[in-house]
Order: sequence, then structure tokens, then C-alpha cells
Amino acid sequence: MALQIVVCVKSTPSNVNIGVDAATGQPKTAGVPTAINPYDEFAVEEAVRLKERVPGSTAVAVTVGAESAVEVLREAVARGCDSGVLVSGPEFEGGDSLATARALSAALRKIHSEKPVHLALFGKNTSDAGAGVVGVQTAAWLDWPDATAVKKIESIDESAATVQRAMEDGVDTLKLSLPACVSTVKEINEPRLPSLKGKMAAKKAVFPKWGAVELGLTPAEVGAAGAGAIVAKASLPPARPAGTRVEGADAAQKAAKLVDILIERKLI
Repeated sequence: MALQIVVCVKSTPSNVNIGVDAATGQPKTAGVPTAINPYDEFAVEEAVRLKERVPGSTAVAVTVGAESAVEVLREAVARGCDSGVLVSGPEFEGGDSLATARALSAALRKIHSEKPVHLALFGKNTSDAGAGVVGVQTAAWLDWPDATAVKKIESIDESAATVQRAMEDGVDTLKLSLPACVSTVKEINEPRLPSLKGKMAAKKAVFPKWGAVELGLTPAEVGAAGAGAIVAKASLPPARPAGTRVEGADAAQKAAKLVDILIERKLI
């Protein structure tokens, strides 16, 4: 028994201090450093652990993005993935989760046609858009079973996987027929750091680039044209007002003044 695990990753801004263009109302991402989405690190680690658990298995990373997104594929290989695929082209620009999921599903379908895919892994959400629905939307496009908030993969073979899903009131244990899509949470593992051997392999790796034509899609089905929603305008959260400093000779006097302030503001 050997498995093929595909892990879907995204290149996201590594700097949380992103401004907004006053003229366009859109985030200013030009020139902002990027890195692998933090939540995807757990999905990559789980893909590598499954590969190590089942001898002869492979782990393939896939990303949709600009040419520079190839760096997150190198990061995935450095952490233990065997290969990667870059889905890129101007037609993919401006897509939302729906359009991205459609592109990923087409990539998974193409990989699956060449060698059966058993499991597709996703991080629980991305640090930029944060929708947390790409995994389930990809499963819907493929008509595959899916599970979200997975904290443990108990067992897996070529036909089924048993997983634990974190719930508000406990844990669900589910058995999924394969192939399936699974979105992981950070409790699932502790991501490893890239090894020297992995870094060398990542540096030499060559990644195929697939556009809409290679995926059997039209430009109208992906990117902004295939999006189900648009970001009309973005804005930064309002600045927090300055705090109030309570002065006093000792703790008792400060406490008394604090009570007076709270009463004045009708907070108590």
C-alpha cells in the first residue's frame, strides 16, 4: 500500500502591518514580503508524517498564485514534500476562495488522472483572507468527502481514513472514504524546521507550471472572472484612544480615584 498525499499551500504576507490605498480602497500588497501561510505549515507537516508512516508514499505541494509563489513550494519541499506544482497565470489574479478552489480542484483532478490521489490536505484558513472554506469548496468541486477542523488522523489506508474533528463540545470521530479533502487545525502536530538536506533538495527542485489551459479551464472560470464575491473596499481598524493613567500616592488612593472615574463614566 502506498499513498499519494497532496497538500495545498498559499503564499501570504509575512507582515501584518499592511496599509490600504486611499484611492482604490484595496490593501497595498505590492512589495510586501510573503511566506507560506502559517496554518499551512501544519498541513505540510501532516502530509510528510503520513508519507513517513506509509512506506512508498509521496507528498506533493500545490499552490495557486503569482510566479513568486514558487517559494512556498520550495518551503514545502524543504520540510519533506517530494515535489510541487505551481498553478499560475494572469487569468488567476483577483480570485476569491471559490475561484481558487476551482483551480485547485482542477489541479487535483489532473494529478489524480496521472496517479491516484488519496488525500488532499489544507490549513484551516489563511492569514490574509481568513475565509476557511477553500478545503470544503475544493471537495465540493471534486465531489469528494471532506472534514474540517481535523486534529488527528488516526488511521489511513488506500480506501479510507479515520480522523478526529475538533468540535465546540468535544471531538467527533469520522471515517472518510478516499479520496477526500481534510482541513487541519494547529493541534494536529508540531511542524518541523527545514533540514539541510531538504533545503538542498528545494533549491534544486523544478516545479511544473499549469495555467488554465493545462487544467482544462477557461479564463472566465478562474480569477476575478470566476469569483463569487469581490472586496469592494478595505479599511484599517480605527485607532485605539489613549488610555487613562490613574495617579495617586499609594495603591489605596489610586483605587479610590479609579472608582470615581468608573462611576463618572457610568461603568459601575
